[in-house]
Amino acid sequence: MTDLNSLGRIIAITGHYGSGKTNLAVNLASDFARAGDRVTIVDLDIVNPYFRTADFSGLFSELGIKLIAPQFANTNLDIPSLGIDMAAVVNGCDRLIIDVGGDDSGAIALGQYSTVLNNLGCSLYYVVNKYRYLTRTPEEAVELLRDIEQASRIRAKGIINCSNLGSETAAVDVTVTADYAVSCGKAAGIPVVMTAAERSLGVDGAYPVDVYIRPFWEE
Repeated sequence: MTDLNSLGRIIAITGHYGSGKTNLAVNLASDFARAGDRVTIVDLDIVNPYFRTADFSGLFSELGIKLIAPQFANTNLDIPSLGIDMAAVVNGCDRLIIDVGGDDSGAIALGQYSTVLNNLGCSLYYVVNKYRYLTRTPEEAVELLRDIEQASRIRAKGIINCSNLGSETAAVDVTVTADYAVSCGKAAGIPVVMTAAERSLGVDGAYPVDVYIRPFWEE
């Protein structure tokens, strides 16, 4: 499994709707906090009204994680108004996790802070899920990534494979997507930095995640 510390101090997570990016962001924040880091998580996902890091304020409070959410979270406004100093946010924590909207429109919110984040060394990671519509081929996945990079004005540092089929996922469904993830990385010119899989699946070498978020039709 990848050493989580190698992901960087400022970690931005993006990916298409249903890729598993928000669940990954919640797990990363939780694991860094349990390891003793002072963690801040910023919810910049303005695309998906159903699965938001802002929905986990109770968990974050329990672990001492500071949550910063858009002033108008869960409304129909196109661009959130954070009203914060991003440099001050970075300086106030050991680890910053940013959950970014999963397309070029969502990445515009991240782009508002591109200058300061690029200067401070933000690492943007692109989450892929082979089983999701519009990212089933490496070409589709990379096309979306390029749109996100252009809108956010931040270049991705690596690919994270979160391929899953929700509650129907078996270990083999994850392992058979290894070549897909590598192909995404080659097409994008960046490495695959990790595969994340539900803890109970016991996928060898994968970052084990707890499932905090499930589609409403599985609940």
